[in-house]
Amino acid sequence: GGRYKNRGNRNNSFNNGGNNGGHNGGLKGNRAGSFSNANDAAALLGGGMNRSGSMNGLGGDSAQEIADMDARFGSVQECVGQVGVLARDQHGCRFLQRKFDEEGEEAVNLCFEEIIAEVVDLMMDPFGNYLVQKLLECCSDEQRMGMLRAVAKVRGENDSDAENDKDADAADKDTSDEKKDDEKKPAVAKPSSSLGSKDGDGVPELVSVALNTHGTRAVQKLVETLRTPEQVALATEALKPGVVTLIKDLNGNHVIQRCLQRLGAEDNQFVYDAARRCCVEIATHRHGCCVLQRCIDHAADGQRRALVQEIAAQALVLSQDPFGNYVVQYILDLALSWANGEVMMRLAGNYAELSMQKFSSNVVEKCLKLADSSLEEHRNVVVREIMTSPLLDRLLMDPYGNYVVQSTLSVTKGQLHSELVDRIRPHLPLIKNSPFGKRILRLLLENKK
Repeated sequence: GGRYKNRGNRNNSFNNGGNNGGHNGGLKGNRAGSFSNANDAAALLGGGMNRSGSMNGLGGDSAQEIADMDARFGSVQECVGQVGVLARDQHGCRFLQRKFDEEGEEAVNLCFEEIIAEVVDLMMDPFGNYLVQKLLECCSDEQRMGMLRAVAKVRGENDSDAENDKDADAADKDTSDEKKDDEKKPAVAKPSSSLGSKDGDGVPELVSVALNTHGTRAVQKLVETLRTPEQVALATEALKPGVVTLIKDLNGNHVIQRCLQRLGAEDNQFVYDAARRCCVEIATHRHGCCVLQRCIDHAADGQRRALVQEIAAQALVLSQDPFGNYVVQYILDLALSWANGEVMMRLAGNYAELSMQKFSSNVVEKCLKLADSSLEEHRNVVVREIMTSPLLDRLLMDPYGNYVVQSTLSVTKGQLHSELVDRIRPHLPLIKNSPFGKRILRLLLENKK
């Protein structure tokens, strides 16, 4: 146990994905005006926002709170025109969710137009995102397609398109004087465009939402509820331009993992294309290394072979990285002889140096221990390279290298084992006083017995 603590072995930490929360990253930014309607909501609800102090938007209201809400709004019909305000309030959001369950399709239809008009902003709202999730569960395929079109629009194009439409309508309806007044009015920026300057321009809204702490939950729900090939195609096309940013993001990586879990391998081809194209960039990232492993898990045979081939080809670089080494170890654990042989060939000529590094020493050990009979020749190359290295004396006393030497002693036999012992024996006087060298000495004595 102490050995792996010293060596920083964190396989459990980086195999199953990061947690879902924390800072924004990539194309995200702080969204200004999240609570722009806070005062309106407080007035509508007869009190301040977030009275219970809960931030999850799904906690249960008390019986009194439910009674108060029902007394104020007996049905969704009475909420029409105020849905956007209610959606941003903790209790208002719960009220609408409850009414979707109680009043069904009628309630959904009454609220839909108001929600879709602000869907991007609501998906990133601390409470509004829960209402959008509920809507995705209850709405029709046609309505879900409408939501997809709204979030698939490219950031930066919406405002200009909207202004052009307004100008065209004004030309038919307004007088020349009114048109001049309209031209003098400043354009009103959409709430969802507050990602910071123009960082998100040219990127579909869905990418920006997926990068948001709250938005990621809504986008994951969207992926879960996709029903038709048209919906899947629209969603994947919208995610595609930002796929690498999403993979590397604290929030966005969960959206890509949800795609891998819920969509077919063919639909996820855009993820596999990016994974191969940016293999090193992704594998050497804290979140990317987890997503890459999930890609291997969910891939079709052809996708898996192509991705494993690319990882194996980059094994020398990845093996030395704090995160990339776990990806190399992961493909070694697949026990694919062709892949393991490729990795071992890529590391050839560097085994002694790799054995004295914290992360790559784990990879070298795994190469030695996992090599089956078909890879015995490759394994013997590793052993010979280590035992003939001018760095052998350092390896024997190195906090990482000594474990590699122990592994070579454990996996060799016959003539090669005898040669290895003969190479080590001249260094025994030097290593017997080293805490790491003593382990080698103990192993040699056990082998003699």
